[in-house]
Amino acid sequence: MLTRELAIATYDRGRLIPDRLTRKSHAQYIDLSQSMLDIYRIGIGKSRRSLHTAVRQLFQGITECPPRRILAFCKLLDDVSQYSDGDRGKTAKLRQAVFRAAAKHHPLVAISDSLFDSEESKVKKQIAEMHAMDWPELNDRLFADLIENHRLKSFRGFDRADALLARYNVAQAQVALFDAVQMTIVARQDFKTILRFAKLARLMHKITKTTNHYVFEFDGPASLLQNTHRYGLGMAKFLPGLLSCRGWTMEATIRGSRFQHTLKLELDDRCGLTSETVPANEFDSKVEESFCLRWGEFPRNGWRLERETEILHQGQTAFFPDFVFVHAEGHRVLMEVVGFWTPEYLSHKSKVLQQFKDQQILLAVSQPLKDKIGHDLNQPKIYYKTVIQIEPVLQALAAIRSQP
Repeated sequence: MLTRELAIATYDRGRLIPDRLTRKSHAQYIDLSQSMLDIYRIGIGKSRRSLHTAVRQLFQGITECPPRRILAFCKLLDDVSQYSDGDRGKTAKLRQAVFRAAAKHHPLVAISDSLFDSEESKVKKQIAEMHAMDWPELNDRLFADLIENHRLKSFRGFDRADALLARYNVAQAQVALFDAVQMTIVARQDFKTILRFAKLARLMHKITKTTNHYVFEFDGPASLLQNTHRYGLGMAKFLPGLLSCRGWTMEATIRGSRFQHTLKLELDDRCGLTSETVPANEFDSKVEESFCLRWGEFPRNGWRLERETEILHQGQTAFFPDFVFVHAEGHRVLMEVVGFWTPEYLSHKSKVLQQFKDQQILLAVSQPLKDKIGHDLNQPKIYYKTVIQIEPVLQALAAIRSQP
C-alpha cells in the first residue's frame, strides 16, 4: 500500500481525482511496467537501492512523469518482494569492531608521510584481513542492515504488466481514503459481500434498505478521536474488496490538512478500477472463526450452525446477524457477536437490536462490554472472554426453545 507522501491527485469542482494510468493516455507504461517487472525478476541478490535506481533509469526521457509516480511503483514492487534484513545483530557488531580498529590509526591519509603514517589503503587491507575478507567485501557488509542495502530474496510480482498498472491505479485511490470522513455506498448487488469486506476491514457501518437497493454508511478515519491511522488503513483496505463486487456506487467525503475544503471521491463498479481481491476469510473476527470451527459441521443437540443466512428488515433498516442456529424440528435462533466498537457504534448497535426485539436473537457479548450494552434489551445473552464457549450457547438455545 502507498503512503500519503506518494499520493498524486487532481481537483476539479470539488472532486478529488486520484492519479490514473490508462491505455489510451499512457500507452508507453505497458512496456515500462514489463521492464520494471523484469528488473525485479532478475534482481535476486541485488540491493533495494540498485533496484530502485534501475527503475528510475527506465523513466529517463519520459515526460510528464512526476517523481512520486516512480517512487510509488517502487513501493508497490517492494510490497510483493521479500528482502533480507542484513543480519542486523552481526552487522552492528562488525561495524563496531571495524570502527574501533580504525580509530587506533586515526587520522587516515591517502599517502603516508613523516607526520601521518596511517595510510588509508594499508589500514583498510589490514582490518579486512583481520576478518578474513578483502576490503570491498567488508565494506559491502558494513552497512548491510540499512534498508536501502537489503538484498532481494524473492519476488512474487504480478502476472502481467497491466496488472501492475491496475494495482497502481487502485493504490492511488486507496491513499485518498486515508482522509475520508464519510463514505456512502449504494448497492444493488453483492450487498452481503460488501458488508463482509467492510467487517473484515473493521469499518463501522450503518445499513438501510430502499425498494431495490441497500445503502451503506461508513464513518471515516478523520471523524474519530483516536486510532485514526489504523481506521484509515481499514478504509483503504476495504476498497479492493469493494471493487471486486457488482452493482454499486460510492461517494466519499475527503478532508485533510492539505485541503482547504472537503472534497468528493466518486467511484462505481464501472469506473475502470479493477481488483482481483476475494474474501480471504468469511469470518469478521477470530472470535467468530474460532466459534464456528469449534462447533463443527455436524448438529449439536439437534442444532445446525449457519453463517449469515438471515437478513432482518424493519422499515428502512436491514440487519445481518452473524450466525443462525436451525433446529431439526424447524426452530430458528439468530446470534450476534458484539465485540469492541466505539461508544457511538455501540449506541447504534443497541438501537438496531431494540428495533428487532421481537426476534429471537442470542447476543454473545465480550466481557468488557457487559456494563455498556444490552441493559434495555430483552434478548438473551451470554458473555465471553477470548473465545465463545459451546456449552453456554447450547444452554441458551435450549432455554429459548423451551419458551412458549
